[in-house]
Amino acid sequence: MRCTLVSRVWHRVGTASAVLAPRIIARVVSGDELRAVMRRVPAGVAVVSVDVGGQPAGLTVASLVSLSLEPPLVGFAIRRDAALHELLRESGELAVSILAAGQEHLAQHFARGVPPIALWERIPLRESAEGPPQLAAAAGWLRCRVSHELETGDHTFFVAVVESAEPGPAGARPLVFHDQAYAAL
Repeated sequence: MRCTLVSRVWHRVGTASAVLAPRIIARVVSGDELRAVMRRVPAGVAVVSVDVGGQPAGLTVASLVSLSLEPPLVGFAIRRDAALHELLRESGELAVSILAAGQEHLAQHFARGVPPIALWERIPLRESAEGPPQLAAAAGWLRCRVSHELETGDHTFFVAVVESAEPGPAGARPLVFHDQAYAAL
C-alpha cells in the first residue's frame, strides 16, 4: 500500500513538473531586461592589455573578479567579436590595470571592442613594468597568464593565474561603473 501511495504522489509531482517546466523555460529574460537590473550593480573598471609581436592592445572590462587565493586566480569576460579576444588567446600573457578615480578618459579610450583598440599615443604607461603595457597611476596592477577559457553566450570567460600583484599609490580610489556612468568610491 505504501509503495502504491508513494508512486501515485511521485506520478502527480512528476506530471506537475512536466506541465510547469515548459512555462518556466519559455520565459527567458531579454538582454535589455538583464542590462536594466545589472546596471544597478557597481562594477570595478579595469583595462586588460596584451602585447602580441610588439603590438600592444587593450580593452576596458567591468567584469574582473577575484576567483581564488590558492592558487591566485582572476576572471573576466570578453565578447568573442572584440579584437582583443583572439589577441588574448594568441598571447596567453596579459596585464590588468585597475583604473583609479580620474581615469575615466582611459576607460572610454579602451572601451572600443574593435580596432582601433591598439592606439597608444599619449597613453601614460608604467615605465618599469615588464610584459604587456600597464597604465600609469592605476589603483593596482596584475600580471597574469590565461589558464582556462569558458564560452558563455556571446562572450568567453577567461580565467588567469596571477603571477604578480601590486597596489597603486596609497589613497588611490578605484573607478567604478554604475548606472551607465563612471564614479569613484
